[in-house]
Amino acid sequence: MKQVKTLSIFLTLLSVFTSCQDSEKFNITLLSDQIPTVTPTIFGEGIISTDNYNEGSIVFNPDMSELYFNRAKPEEGYKHNIYTMKLIDGKWSEPALASFSINKEHKDVHPRISSNGDRIYFGSGRPLNDSIKSSGLHQWYVEKNNGVWEAPKLLLPKLFDKEWIMCVSPAINGNLYFTSKEKEHKLENEANYYSINTNGRYDSIIRMKETVNLPGKWRAHPYIAPDESYIIFDAETTDIPHNSDLFISFNNNGTWSKARSLGPKINTKISESGATVSPDGKYLFFSRTEEKDNEDGGTYWKSDLYWVDFIKLKKELKENKNSN
Repeated sequence: MKQVKTLSIFLTLLSVFTSCQDSEKFNITLLSDQIPTVTPTIFGEGIISTDNYNEGSIVFNPDMSELYFNRAKPEEGYKHNIYTMKLIDGKWSEPALASFSINKEHKDVHPRISSNGDRIYFGSGRPLNDSIKSSGLHQWYVEKNNGVWEAPKLLLPKLFDKEWIMCVSPAINGNLYFTSKEKEHKLENEANYYSINTNGRYDSIIRMKETVNLPGKWRAHPYIAPDESYIIFDAETTDIPHNSDLFISFNNNGTWSKARSLGPKINTKISESGATVSPDGKYLFFSRTEEKDNEDGGTYWKSDLYWVDFIKLKKELKENKNSN
């Protein structure tokens, strides 16, 4: 009898586990026509990736029932705001401005969410203190309390009061990775930096090694794996203007491998940037941006969100490395 009961419990748990997996997959496919392979496809075409807007930097909460992303309209001067969608009763809500990003006069960009989903970091051009005028891009964060995002707070003002930083990406241990530059360097010489969490205190900004910060420019928009096992970022490493590509570096017992391209299936003749990975580690998301012609003879920049099977992509990258 014990064996029958044990088998029954096992089958019940297996059924629940399988159901959760299928539910998760179904939730994602509600936003796209198909699950991608190693060939990227547009994510949420007509829902998130639209003809009239530029989209990028998408992130999900841990159970993938909420998402956040950048959206901007080219004719409105590319003033990005952060939009959100929620899964309610098996259906995704329409994209709407996040509660902390409702002022369209100030740019809000590059949301990055903590592993437990209770904090979102983002860049903003909103005024500091009681000023009514923007003082440039600074890093902010919001915390969730009883299911509601509280008012934005300036991130580590004492540490970053004289430093320019962008696109803060948190690891599960609280270490922060971001884009910054040396004071004497031009903006195009920005690179990947990090700051170590010491019992909730951050004392310094550290530039990552040259194995990560490859020769070139625009080494920016890092995404750090929650366990710090890899970092993905975009950079221009050729003489072709406006042609950033995505690169990955793996952490081998504290030593970062030489960053390598994510390959020709990801990186094209147009620009790829702003990579993130789903909380389950299965899917890589990124933006593709290209210059297009206006009817009046001018040009504008158009970007859409793409996604790809990240597990298969990582396997291919490692196999190709071993074969070289």
